Amino acid sequence: MRFMTTLEKTNRTVEELKKEVRQLRSFVIGVTGKDPEGDYRPEFIKRVKKASAEKLIYEYTGPNSLMKLLKNTKKR
Repeated sequence: MRFMTTLEKTNRTVEELKKEVRQLRSFVIGVTGKDPEGDYRPEFIKRVKKASAEKLIYEYTGPNSLMKLLKNTKKR
């Protein structure tokens, strides 16, 4: 018969607590994490995900670069 050391007991307890915290966090987010405006339409979510995956057209590097972009846009 093998007895558990104090360290093994502590590690086991910590792992059990981690699992419990994950479950509680998931529950709390599921209950209170709802958007007050309601659920988003799936088409909108797909469009946002697609847009976020696309390569950026412009990278903001400071106020001067933004003004230059705006001036060039007006000329088109």
